Amino acid sequence: MSVRTRRLRRLVTTRVSRGGTPKVVALGGGMGLSASLAALRRITRDLTAVVTVADDGGSSGRLRDELGVLPPGDLRKALAALCGDDEWGRTWARVVQHRFVSRGELHEHAVGNLLIVALWEQLGDHVAALDLVGKLLGAHGRVLPMSAVPLELRALVRGHDPACPEEVTTVRGQATVALTPGEVQQVHLVPHDPPAVPEAVEAVLDADWVVLGPGSWFSSVIPHLLVPELLTALTETRARRVLSLNLAPQPGETDGFSPQRHLEVLARHAPKLTFDVVLADRAAVPDEDGLREAAGRLGGTVELAEVAASGGGTPRHDPELLAAAYDRIFRMHGRIGPWR
Repeated sequence: MSVRTRRLRRLVTTRVSRGGTPKVVALGGGMGLSASLAALRRITRDLTAVVTVADDGGSSGRLRDELGVLPPGDLRKALAALCGDDEWGRTWARVVQHRFVSRGELHEHAVGNLLIVALWEQLGDHVAALDLVGKLLGAHGRVLPMSAVPLELRALVRGHDPACPEEVTTVRGQATVALTPGEVQQVHLVPHDPPAVPEAVEAVLDADWVVLGPGSWFSSVIPHLLVPELLTALTETRARRVLSLNLAPQPGETDGFSPQRHLEVLARHAPKLTFDVVLADRAAVPDEDGLREAAGRLGGTVELAEVAASGGGTPRHDPELLAAAYDRIFRMHGRIGPWR
């Protein structure tokens, strides 16, 4: 066990033993939200994930098309991220993430997707079913969908057709938007005013801290701001708000975006939403002054930290380093002493 890990665990043990823990709500989808949850569960016992439900690809898309249900994939990933580090947690995380390999209809379906959908059909209640799955997994937190209706993501994209670089076209579907060539100008949801899950709104309004991001910017992060009731809650909550940036631009969706450009497009979709802190990996910010200016326009300050995992391959967050960064932000920008 590294010195860094021992120090972090001592910090978490001390805080939990004193009975104090902040109420934290994390919003997003996919691997970005999973990274945030894997970090946040290390520093709080009161954690709620609010997950986008616009996925239309892979196993989730097939179940959505065939059964008319919410896409379960991002909800499954969030539940797996909240599993503990003990044998029970590690085992269930692997089980729900397991995908079948076959020559039939089960090919590429994830076990967790089928479990979630089965409980939705049995209980007729999205929230109760997800709570039950969380209880089975021993999840260190709660997982909620942002809306109770399946959503379609649509994007206005400039230069989607390389032969017409100035033409703006509409691209449909989260899976397509996430990998689209061209420059995404704006996204919206169909239906345009989907109802928010009441428990998600209540969690945001009752939180001490709200964390948005990291994740696919147009297809996982910004969609939360397109649900009117949820945006109102995010704007009116007394919680402090953290915007957690990605480690690198996403090929296709945010190709060539600077960190400050991410803030600018978010502000374009939700002009009244402010943030207290913008968290970014130090190595991913070539222009610190530019990012601080952009964060200032959102009402916040910038916290630079080393949160990337070491090693090659696709950039990814280190859960221990990200946990340490969140913990430092909560202590520096929140109140001192036990939480409510």
